[in-house]
Amino acid sequence: MSQNAFAIDLITFFHPSYWGVEDEAAVIALGHASPRAFWDRLLDGVAQSGAKGIELTFSPFGWRDTLAAYGSAEAFRAQLDQRGLQLATGFFADVAVQGDLLNPERQAAHLAEGEAYAAYLASFGGEVMVMGLPMRQSWNSTPAPILGLNEASAMADFCNRLGAVTLRHGVKLALHTEAHSVFSLARDIDLFMLLTDPVFVNFCPDSAHILLGGADPVDVVSRHVERVVATHWKDATGPAPIRVPIDHLIHTQHRPFFCALGQGKVDWPRWRAMLERAGFAGWNIVEIDATANPVGEVQASLAFLDAEIIPVLG
Repeated sequence: MSQNAFAIDLITFFHPSYWGVEDEAAVIALGHASPRAFWDRLLDGVAQSGAKGIELTFSPFGWRDTLAAYGSAEAFRAQLDQRGLQLATGFFADVAVQGDLLNPERQAAHLAEGEAYAAYLASFGGEVMVMGLPMRQSWNSTPAPILGLNEASAMADFCNRLGAVTLRHGVKLALHTEAHSVFSLARDIDLFMLLTDPVFVNFCPDSAHILLGGADPVDVVSRHVERVVATHWKDATGPAPIRVPIDHLIHTQHRPFFCALGQGKVDWPRWRAMLERAGFAGWNIVEIDATANPVGEVQASLAFLDAEIIPVLG
C-alpha cells in the first residue's frame, strides 16, 4: 500500500466553523441551498489535504448531492479529475440513521436506494459500498434490548439480500463498525460475520470504533481479514463506556475520544502489518469526525503515516 491509496470520509468536513455557520443543521442547510459552491469548496479542501480519494456519506455529502451540485455523474467525475481525486467508496448511511431495520417497507426502500447507489458507484468504477447497522437501544430500556441470535439473524438476512443487489452492479457491500451500534463490540462483529454470507457481505473495519468498544482492533479484524475490502483508519484515546444513553447525541459523545492518527491507542504498525500480510490492496479511508481544521488534521495524519508507518513496513 502507498499513500496514494488513502482517501478521506467527507464527514471530516462537517464542522460548522469550517463553513462559517453556527451548527451542523446550518451546514446541512448550506449544502442544500448552494450545492455547487458547497461542493467546489469541499473538493478543493480534500485536494489540499493530500488525500487521493473521497468516501461519500450522508447528505449534504452524499451521492445525490453531487448530482444537485454538478448536474450529472459525468460532470462530477470531471470535477474530481481536475483535482486529481477519485471516488473511492460510498457510505450508505440510511440504514444506520433510520433504524427500524426489520420493517418490511423500510427494507424495501433500503434495497431500492441501495441498488441506485450501487449503480452510481459502478459508473465511477467504484467497487465498495460501506454500510453501518442500526444503533443499539440504551441498556436500561424496557424491555431489555438484548441482541440475541434471532435478532441478529433477521438483520443479517437483510444484509445478505442487500449485498446480492449491490453485487449485481459489481459493488461489494461492506459492514462498518460503529460504536454503540449492533455491530460494534468484538462479540457483535464475530456474530454478524458468522451470520452473513461471505459471498455477498464483506467487512470495513473502523479501528477507532472497535477500540471504543473495548477491544483491540488488530485482534478483532485479524479474525475476519479475508473479508476486508476497505478500511477506516481512525485513532482514539481509549474505550468508551458501554452502558450509556443511546440517542441522537450518541455520535457527538464519541467525538472527544477521537484524535489524529498516532495520538491515540491504535497500534498502527500492527494494524498495517496485518493488512500487508493479508495482501489487502483496497482503499484506506482516513476519517476524523467533524474537525474544525479538516485540511490540517488530514495533512497531519497523512504525514504521520508517511513518516512513521509506511517507510517502516513498506
